[in-house]
Amino acid sequence: MTGHQRRRGDAGRERGPRGAVLGNRPARSVRLPLRARSGPREVTTAAAEWTVPWLRVAAAYAWRLILVGFTVYGLFTVLGRFQLVAVALFVACVLTAVLRPIADLLSRVLPRPLSVAVALIGSALVVLGLFALVGNAVAGESAKLAGEFRGGIHRIEEWLQHPPFRLGRGRLADLQRQVMNYLSTHRGSLLSRAVSGLGRVIEVVTGIALALFSSVFFIHSGERLWAWARDQLLPSRARDGWDLAGRAAWHTFAGYTRGIIIVAATNAVLVCAALLLLRVPLALPLALLEFFAAFVPLVGSPVALGVATVVALAGRGPVTAAAVLVLIVVIGQLEGHVLHPLVMSWAVRLHPLAVAVSVIAGGIVAGVIGAVVAVPLVSVVWAVLRALRATPPP
Repeated sequence: MTGHQRRRGDAGRERGPRGAVLGNRPARSVRLPLRARSGPREVTTAAAEWTVPWLRVAAAYAWRLILVGFTVYGLFTVLGRFQLVAVALFVACVLTAVLRPIADLLSRVLPRPLSVAVALIGSALVVLGLFALVGNAVAGESAKLAGEFRGGIHRIEEWLQHPPFRLGRGRLADLQRQVMNYLSTHRGSLLSRAVSGLGRVIEVVTGIALALFSSVFFIHSGERLWAWARDQLLPSRARDGWDLAGRAAWHTFAGYTRGIIIVAATNAVLVCAALLLLRVPLALPLALLEFFAAFVPLVGSPVALGVATVVALAGRGPVTAAAVLVLIVVIGQLEGHVLHPLVMSWAVRLHPLAVAVSVIAGGIVAGVIGAVVAVPLVSVVWAVLRALRATPPP
């Protein structure tokens, strides 16, 4: 067939839409007009963007917060299983933050192992000497204190009989009888709790031994331990970020620990001086209680001074107790507006509301230990976030 005949045959065939020749192989796909293909999707996307943008943002934050919550819950669950080890390591970090500068200063004239031993043994002797002084003071005044407290309890009973309480002698006698009946009825359970308390004492001794053992290595070569963990456990691309976060965390934790010790010591000295001037019994033990209670910010000092108020009421009467209440207000204002901003502002930058919420949440989760650990933990997390946020991405 010639080319002229082929052209005549092709021209005789009917052509469909868009020039397709009928009778040939069907087209593989039918292309729809642009308006028909893209119209519904564009309308749907525009509707989603303009009607519920807050829902997409809330959902994005929600699943991330849920993931973070599960992670934090899992972390605290693991720490709860190993509470003794976690508390011992926390105490070791506290000892390291306090004694590391002393060991560094002594290492200028002494070998490093000897400087660490002198710092640890010297601090242990100071603490034991302080407890011995307090115990000697209590033992030397035990007979006098017993008489003062008996008279103080009698004065409290008389005070309760007057307005606004108006409790009669019979009511107070019934209350004492109920207390004695409770003690006699639950004697077995109280004894079992005391026996279980001996097990807690063994755990405390074990935790102290582990804390001292760990603090020796932390003080002696803490930086080398951190460098080894960073280089051996982390990929090379993540080492710089983790190193920055770790150094920021330690700087904040050490600053918080030294600052809170300065604040607690200042509070204890002021309380001891005031109680001695007011001639309140057990001034030294109450000052020591104030020192340890100050490690729980915003809550510990008022509780310790509340105990001092009860002791002052029993030993010296309501006028001295009122003076101790005034002391609570004065020391609280001094701690909140002078000591904390002056001593700890360079290390910890947390709002008082964040501190209060952290203390209460820590107390709910883990009791007294949680209340003590909560603020430094939140401070460390906030310092790490600020350090990583200030670092430009690679």
